[in-house]
Amino acid sequence: MPPSSDSQTLEAPRPVDPVEWEHYELWQRVRRALFAVPNHFTTPTTIDGLLATDIFTLNAPLAAAIEESVVHTLNKLRPVWDPDSRYQTYSFVRQPQTFPDVMLQSLDNGIVPLMGVELKGWYLLSRERVPTYRFTVTREACNPWDLLVVVPWVLSNVLAGSPILMRPFVQPARYCAERRNHYWQHERDSNSDTGIAIPDDVGPYPAKSDPISDKPNSDSGGNFGRLARYGIMDEYIQAMLKEPLRGIPVTSWIKFFKEHQG
Repeated sequence: MPPSSDSQTLEAPRPVDPVEWEHYELWQRVRRALFAVPNHFTTPTTIDGLLATDIFTLNAPLAAAIEESVVHTLNKLRPVWDPDSRYQTYSFVRQPQTFPDVMLQSLDNGIVPLMGVELKGWYLLSRERVPTYRFTVTREACNPWDLLVVVPWVLSNVLAGSPILMRPFVQPARYCAERRNHYWQHERDSNSDTGIAIPDDVGPYPAKSDPISDKPNSDSGGNFGRLARYGIMDEYIQAMLKEPLRGIPVTSWIKFFKEHQG
């Protein structure tokens, strides 16, 4: 397969709103609903009796439950994204292991989605201090109106309680794919091959078995696709690390846990 042709210009891609899409107003409202999710989020999940040195083990086992609860919350926020009841037959549905993992689709056909949301949780007290999620989906698998969303979370009492959410990171998924490839080919300080193999005949809402990942010709460190590595999240991550948790900045909690890790 040929190397990427999407990122041959030195000018970095910029996010573009799908203003010409017939459902653009819905797209705007869905974005607003996503930012409102933390204020309305509820989950039956509670954690108790956790050792401080085990704090970093939380992300994987709880991520799926939290993402499921986010989808449930989005559907409860229907008055925000569908105030005129134009989309009454539509609902957000989670489909794990497939891109995008959340789709807004009609309940009466269950086949053709209206838009997609790639939704990932980020345990804010993780030792890495950044989301470790890898986004490798090729540009052509993303509609201009599909969104990539990272939702940071912590426990309500730091070591115990229920997960609470914080302000999410929301960007067009296609832009994230373009920005990733541009960084890989033009911005990295590397002497390795910067080529990227792009899968052929890819379209939005692929089947689970479809090859949809861009693959770098050389990636000895396994860093291709790491969302936090190519600049798109820098300001957002720094803001999240300064957020107070029980009156103490998140970054100070991380430092404390790492110092006392067994």
